[in-house]
Amino acid sequence: MTGNGPDHSDDTDFANADRGLIARLEPGQVRDDSGRVVWDADAYGFLEGECPDSADPGLWRQSQLCSRQGLFEVTEGIYQIRGLDLSNMTLVEGDQGVLVIDPLISAEPARTGLELYRAHRGDRPVSGVIYSQSHVDHFGGVGGVTDGTVPILAPAGFMEHAVSENVYTGPAMARRGLFHTGSHLEAGPRGHIGVGLGLSRSSGTVTLIAPNRSITRTGQEEVVDGVRIVFQMTPGPEASTEMNFYFPEHRALCMAENATHNLHDILTLRAAPVRDARAWSRYLDESIALFANDSDVLFASHHWPTWGTDEIVAFLRQQRDLYAYLHDQTLRLINQGYVGMEIAEHLQLPPGLEREWHTRGYHGSVSHNVKAIYQRYMGWFDGNPAHLWEHPPEEAARRYVECMGGIDEVVRKADGYRDRGDLRFAATLLNHAVFTDPGHARARAALAGVYERLGFGSESGTWRNFYLQGAAELRRGKPDLPPTLGTGMAAALSVDQLFESVAIRVNGPKAWEEYFVIDWVFTDMDTTYRTTLSNGALTTREKPRRGEPDLTITLNKFRLLRLLAGKGTEGMSFSGDEQLLDRLLGLLDQPDPTFDIVTP
Repeated sequence: MTGNGPDHSDDTDFANADRGLIARLEPGQVRDDSGRVVWDADAYGFLEGECPDSADPGLWRQSQLCSRQGLFEVTEGIYQIRGLDLSNMTLVEGDQGVLVIDPLISAEPARTGLELYRAHRGDRPVSGVIYSQSHVDHFGGVGGVTDGTVPILAPAGFMEHAVSENVYTGPAMARRGLFHTGSHLEAGPRGHIGVGLGLSRSSGTVTLIAPNRSITRTGQEEVVDGVRIVFQMTPGPEASTEMNFYFPEHRALCMAENATHNLHDILTLRAAPVRDARAWSRYLDESIALFANDSDVLFASHHWPTWGTDEIVAFLRQQRDLYAYLHDQTLRLINQGYVGMEIAEHLQLPPGLEREWHTRGYHGSVSHNVKAIYQRYMGWFDGNPAHLWEHPPEEAARRYVECMGGIDEVVRKADGYRDRGDLRFAATLLNHAVFTDPGHARARAALAGVYERLGFGSESGTWRNFYLQGAAELRRGKPDLPPTLGTGMAAALSVDQLFESVAIRVNGPKAWEEYFVIDWVFTDMDTTYRTTLSNGALTTREKPRRGEPDLTITLNKFRLLRLLAGKGTEGMSFSGDEQLLDRLLGLLDQPDPTFDIVTP
């Protein structure tokens, strides 16, 4: 990096990433009960070498820092497991046991991390759990550390948000997530080197235990196993429901995922609702006012801690200004008539932020964050009538290729742009060629090569993964994906959410002429849900007050889960037209977890 970029001679981050190391996991692999490797830190040993031509130097440096793994002391009584998953698991020692904060993505790494802690700090029982927010890397491993018979604290609305994205767009987000995390790319200098926030995500058993203590307001104090905690609610920026919290007796501040050692996403490339950059900045400012000047150490659910009051205040101020600047400058330029793509092309961070390592776009990027802010305020349409009713990609591609003289000519022109260093336009041309004829071998190979070069030059880990996964699928086809909703997550869904998961699978046109009502009587909850299929829409109401159903099904939630998993109707009783259940099930589409992305 040159110009206003960070100082490569500054090794503070490396000192902080290594500080407090007690023990590494040796070997650095985690396996499930069948012996399958669900996490392999050792696969990233190549990061100890010099940065190759196939990686951005800043991203390589970030991945080197994220590859530090093991048990670390943050401050007296607070420890972290780092480098055993995408996120960190923090352990706070109480009077009788240990509180676990954000138990990773899957149960096996969380269990292994707890065992590593106990091997060096004693066999302390888990006396409480805190979920700092609603994304899976903050709760998915809880089944590896507790059975739920301890206080489990989470921000208000946690359960709704923790499972909703797995219901509504889970299959699509899982497919996009494969590109986002690069989880099917081989680790190596020409392949997967990380995602900025961490190395990768574990592939073990995802679990969820509902919280039993809700945090509802900033300033709320709780005591768990003798540990006093003060909370700050931060809903909306990085997660729909999230909270920072402070440990007064330790002078330690946990910033969840609201302040990390890179620019985060305003809109994650795997897809999600657009986040609020303005609120993000304001919450960070509030954190400074509430806690920073009384803190000796700041830690988070990703990356390494920051020590020293002055350093903490400076770090949070710069993070605050980062999101405020992106938000305000995007809106300033919107009001001058610029569209998202134009703003993203020209907006630069001020030198005071540009030269800080922790503001760099190793996960998010200025480019896609600016477009997300534009989308939040202005929507998908940029106001140009020509963009109001454009052809979809495959139809547009055929017309572009026809105008340019056929696929072979398009590929020839793309080769010229590639050779002149304009990889972006070469990718655009070759994408049209592939969408016109996905079987055209030369077009596929050329596009894969361009994607690979774009990936090698990407500062953002997620951009790199998207490009390299795209190249891999053009060359080798799509990988198989496991089901997106494991039993641990499915069991945590409310009955409302389960029926919503059914409603979004109804094939509307096939159901246009159907009309019937089914009552579902749940014996374990002493309640009834009524589903009505009408005009292709399945709606649900609890405790219907009037009207008779066409079919009544008596069951419990476990039986409903089995039914939706395709395991039949055993243990359910029926009154009315039993065939209606088969008709309903016959109207449901199966999600496609391997739909095409880089080909039509």
